[in-house]
Amino acid sequence: MPVAPAAPLLQLLLLLGPWLQAAGVVEPPLPAVVLTILARNAEHSLPHYLGALERLDYPRARLALWCATDHNTDNTTQMLQEWLAAVGDHYAAVVWRPEGEPRSYPDEEGPKHWTRERHQFLMELKQEALTFARDWGADYILFADTDNILTNNQTLRLLIEQGLPVVAPMLDSQTYYSNFWCGITPQGYYRRTADYFPTKNRRRRGCFQVPMVHSTFLVSLRANGTAQLAFYPPHPNYTWPFDDIIVFAYACQAAGVTVHVCNAHRYGYMNVPVKSHQGLEDERVNFIHLILEALVDGPPMWASAHVSRPPKRPSKMGFDEVFVISLARRPDRRERMLSSLWEMEISGRVVDAVDGRTLNTSIMRSLGVDLLPGYQDPYSGRTLTKGEVGCFLSHYSIWEEVVARGLAQVLVFEDDVRFESNFRGRLERLMEEVEAEKLPWDLIYLGRKQVNPEEEAAVDGLPHLVVAGYSYWTLAYVLSLAGARKLLASQPLRRMLPVDEFLPIMFDRHPNEHYKAHFWPRDLHAFSARPLLAAPTHYAGDAEWLSDTETSSPWDDDSGRIISWSGSHKTLRGPRLDLAGSSGHSLHPRDEL
Repeated sequence: MPVAPAAPLLQLLLLLGPWLQAAGVVEPPLPAVVLTILARNAEHSLPHYLGALERLDYPRARLALWCATDHNTDNTTQMLQEWLAAVGDHYAAVVWRPEGEPRSYPDEEGPKHWTRERHQFLMELKQEALTFARDWGADYILFADTDNILTNNQTLRLLIEQGLPVVAPMLDSQTYYSNFWCGITPQGYYRRTADYFPTKNRRRRGCFQVPMVHSTFLVSLRANGTAQLAFYPPHPNYTWPFDDIIVFAYACQAAGVTVHVCNAHRYGYMNVPVKSHQGLEDERVNFIHLILEALVDGPPMWASAHVSRPPKRPSKMGFDEVFVISLARRPDRRERMLSSLWEMEISGRVVDAVDGRTLNTSIMRSLGVDLLPGYQDPYSGRTLTKGEVGCFLSHYSIWEEVVARGLAQVLVFEDDVRFESNFRGRLERLMEEVEAEKLPWDLIYLGRKQVNPEEEAAVDGLPHLVVAGYSYWTLAYVLSLAGARKLLASQPLRRMLPVDEFLPIMFDRHPNEHYKAHFWPRDLHAFSARPLLAAPTHYAGDAEWLSDTETSSPWDDDSGRIISWSGSHKTLRGPRLDLAGSSGHSLHPRDEL
């Protein structure tokens, strides 16, 4: 087990440290911490994991790295060695555990299948790291799985400040899953309690004693009882399941060492584990979704610049164009959207949105814009806003381009989209199925707010498609050339209402007969993905919610005043949004496991 020597300056400081502190020349050094890196088939997440470690606000001279990788079928070993070659000299010590030949475990059904031998091997690795940390004289050891990304660079300091023997930073995921249990049975199995969801959802905040933490946690090597903790071999009285996280939970219980999880801060993210029958591609797709979630909820994940990554190969996925409608004065939203598409390898083209704040009655008159007689917002009763006019004109310009260029089918996004897991793969499969069934279609919603989902009929032969009913939002949809021609032929600018109200009129599902009477024919063939593939990034009431259509002046008001129309319910989170299960992860309470 080779150990890189501490830098000469560090050795000198260690010798002089007590004298300098006694003389009041320097403050006591921060505790020494060993960071344990155990990587297997982690090519998809390792660059972001290592990038997060690099950005930890903690002196590298007080950190040691203990690294092991084995049983890989991807580029994990080369990535980790490349990173260590670039940054290893900055750390107090580096341990590289020799790697065995790439192989599978006996009886292993796939790379995500956990056999008894695999559990034992992991326990032995963790025990080696723990032993090294004790022998090296570390104060703490941090275990962090390679798909756990610590986006909060203060994580180490915050955990150490708690002064707890075993403490985990609560990590967020795409579902209810996290890195702690609130209950455990006498047999060592998971037990649901009333505390889990209030903790996971941060309705109660702080540090809470729990029976189990896993994936990412800090162990104090100076605390009472922690000298008795071990991963392997298990405690002599151990009869619980042979699993490293349960073995360690039992060790803590047997030693009388308390275990805590802290959620007062947002520390980072963890990937939802795939099932044992799934493969590395499924895990990669899950992790891309986690990257997208972090782009929305923040802080984002950043990959290490010291690791070579497979190149991205963006494409239009068979569409003639992928349009992204984005206001120039919202560069953060534009950047996030383009980054999301890049991660999914989708080639998008930005269309500068028409900014409602730049419109006045003279400009709108020159464009032929007039209000649909009698239009009122269905909830607040207000009239059309300039933001809604700008939104309509933005979509309208795309419809015009589709017709002018003869584009057979296009994909349209607004810039406030939260993508569901495997968005690209699922959309590609949906379009293949639609093509195979030779379904005549004009528009397919990918994200919307359903008003009466129970009234929507399934499409024969297409289990992931329904006939669209009355809906709100135009955040993501697919449009055909025939559909664009129908929308333009209705001449909507001279009887304008919000674009998300106009579309249901055109497929004859709008409940207001007076509005519908102004448009004919209403023969748009409109469908919707089911489950939906996209949702808004935020909803009215969320701290980060921002709407340039709802926060705007009335369409005929040139005074420049900006009004926040809080009366509209369109932007509220719907109680029956068709998103359950759409991520490929069920959104049921069982997913806390």
